Amino acid sequence: MKILFLCVANSARSQMAEGLARYLFNTNISISSAGSEPAKVNPHAIDAMSRIGIDISSHYSKSIESMLSDDTDLVITLCADEVCPIVPESVKRNHWPFPDPAAATGSKEEVLANFGHIRDQIKEKLIEFGKEHEILKVGV
Repeated sequence: MKILFLCVANSARSQMAEGLARYLFNTNISISSAGSEPAKVNPHAIDAMSRIGIDISSHYSKSIESMLSDDTDLVITLCADEVCPIVPESVKRNHWPFPDPAAATGSKEEVLANFGHIRDQIKEKLIEFGKEHEILKVGV
């Protein structure tokens, strides 16, 4: 199974989803992420993931055009308030709306707490999805 996580900038939600899915899912599952307007990986996303022992510091933002291929089995969009990337109708798509943690304001601790909250929500959804499709690693 080949899964592509999408959001607009490929800077936070889709990057955290990619890192979490790689950690949670069997190694025979191909996992990637992309965005319709790729920017750069948000440092708060890197920090939020490192706090749970997952290193995404080598990740970089990629365009949907460079990552979506004929053998993509599923696209999971993670956009909430903004317009999600458009994918061809022939591609199976799930939509998991999560607010963009990059839009959070406040102190550094408050912003990081928001990233952690969204990360945890994505993780819960991935575990539910993994159980449903029997693709979780043993012991997760």
